[in-house]
Amino acid sequence: MRSTTIIFLLLVITPLQAAVVGKEVCYQAGDTNMKGYYAYDDAITGKRPGILVVHEWWGHNDYARKRAEMLAALGYAALAVDMYGDGKTAGHPEDAGKFAGAVRKDLATLQSRFNAARDFLNSQAAVNPEHNAAIGYCFGGSVVLSMARAGADLDGVVSFHGSLGGLPPVDSKITAKVLVANGADDTFISAESIAVFRDDMDVAGADYTFINYPGAKHSFTNPGANAFGEQFKLPLEYNKEADTASWQAMQDFFNDLFKQVD
Repeated sequence: MRSTTIIFLLLVITPLQAAVVGKEVCYQAGDTNMKGYYAYDDAITGKRPGILVVHEWWGHNDYARKRAEMLAALGYAALAVDMYGDGKTAGHPEDAGKFAGAVRKDLATLQSRFNAARDFLNSQAAVNPEHNAAIGYCFGGSVVLSMARAGADLDGVVSFHGSLGGLPPVDSKITAKVLVANGADDTFISAESIAVFRDDMDVAGADYTFINYPGAKHSFTNPGANAFGEQFKLPLEYNKEADTASWQAMQDFFNDLFKQVD
């Protein structure tokens, strides 16, 4: 009888354990409808920092959503944002380049869409609006770096294999801490662009960390990179070691950034 009772209690308790909840959401950036994905752990009580996840140049896809869920599992509330509008995605590099270029060439549009996502995230009951950060991949990395350099009110940003060229000047009032996870063998990122980026950040007195991962090529965090590379003849390659190390570096960065948050 006793063992039966214990089994029954376990069956009752199990559904109440921690669980990441993910849901599709819509929000507006001016007249443009944006389609995102919001993830959080519903077993955590109280408010927590909100993290924005900015997609690769392919657009808002399952990879960005997966990263949002991974952040939620770490105890954050995360929004995989939409920077193109209407959840638009690209199936070919030519289209991806056009979509990404249209946003990157217009800082006002980039800021408007990013800020609309942040406003939506901060409106969620689980989020502490006083504590925001952002991570981005490839195109998304350039977006979060652009926002930080333009003086956005963020605690910190993390760029994974993000573009370092064509970024806005560093605002003298930059407050966001910056972590750059770069592939040392990424042929899309020149030594010159790294030197210019470092010099700009140093002159501005920005708080930043730049990590080069040996042997890592472009898109080294994405397990789907090899397939994309083979299909389109691009130097893309997943690197498990660099992926794991950079994700841990991000966790340490956020742990330090938010250590005073209740």
